[in-house]
Amino acid sequence: MTRWTKEQAANAATQAEARLPVFSAADLVPVDPTRDVWDMWPIARADGRTAVVDGRTWWFFLAVPKADDPEARHDVARIRLYSRGEDGWRDHGPAFAEDFAPGTREWSGSAVLHDDGTTLAMHFTAAGRRGGTRSFEQRLFVTTGRFADGAVGDWSSPGETAQADGATYRIADQTAPIDDRIKGFRDPGYFRDPATGREHILFTGSAGGYDAVHDGVIGIATRDGDAWRVAAPLVDARDLNSELERPHIVLRDGLYYLFWSTQAKRFAPGIGAPTGLYGMVAPSVDGPWTPLNGSALVAGNPEAEPTQAYCWWVTGEGEVISFADYHSLGGLRPADAADRRRHFGGTAAPGFALHLSGDRATIATPARAEAA
Repeated sequence: MTRWTKEQAANAATQAEARLPVFSAADLVPVDPTRDVWDMWPIARADGRTAVVDGRTWWFFLAVPKADDPEARHDVARIRLYSRGEDGWRDHGPAFAEDFAPGTREWSGSAVLHDDGTTLAMHFTAAGRRGGTRSFEQRLFVTTGRFADGAVGDWSSPGETAQADGATYRIADQTAPIDDRIKGFRDPGYFRDPATGREHILFTGSAGGYDAVHDGVIGIATRDGDAWRVAAPLVDARDLNSELERPHIVLRDGLYYLFWSTQAKRFAPGIGAPTGLYGMVAPSVDGPWTPLNGSALVAGNPEAEPTQAYCWWVTGEGEVISFADYHSLGGLRPADAADRRRHFGGTAAPGFALHLSGDRATIATPARAEAA
């Protein structure tokens, strides 16, 4: 387990070269004109390559019909399939039928396409419990289905994978947020290690047995037959950060690059690190993990627009996609729901590529309006 320290993270506040350029509404291309879309992940091969099928890349987004207040989206989130090709984005409908998932809404995960090019495994987060009242309980599930002819279906009954033990990982079972914060056990990110052939899922977790606000960790579980066994966290951000979201690993030149997203407001007071994409590098899954660029900051929102994008995903090819959050605010906060609606992007943000070399990660191409 590697500790991400306050001293390391504080360096992010001065790394201007890792800040993304400001974008405006004119730079955004709607993924779906009728819906807000946000957290996304590609259909990928087991070796991490993005699957290209029929000349298109295929992406799952969390998606909901546009509402008066975009913040309401989290309570009704559904996973939806989109594809991107030379003609732009296409909508391919919901991933799951109504009442298929075991929660009241579906949160983020990852998807891996088997070698036959048709069998698809979907790892996802079930928030709440189907038929129950609104809660922030989080459980990890996997289902296996069929991907063919631009659609997904024939899903197996969802099976729970890694489970929080209450000791290494806190059980995420809150009925309501506390100070706009929720504990985490979500965002399963699949990774097959070519060095061992073992299958892992990474996840956003909260440290067990630690009663503090800033208790974020990146957890890992390893497949053992039909079971998934949790192990000690890869990254420990206790006393520093409460939420290390959407962790995933990319291999490059024999090194393991671990990426996650977090928001400025999730850091302990006085750190000054921006909302952004963060990462570490290691010689193996077991570590030790070294913060990229000294601080772990890879790409942060600009100071002038600190909330303009969120939830970055780095593909196996080194391309980066995120969603447009609250932009064109000039550093201000939205005043109310109507203001949030005016400034919420709800689509893919301008994308970019990364250059990875040892413990350095640099933004290799200018941001652009289309996704990877």
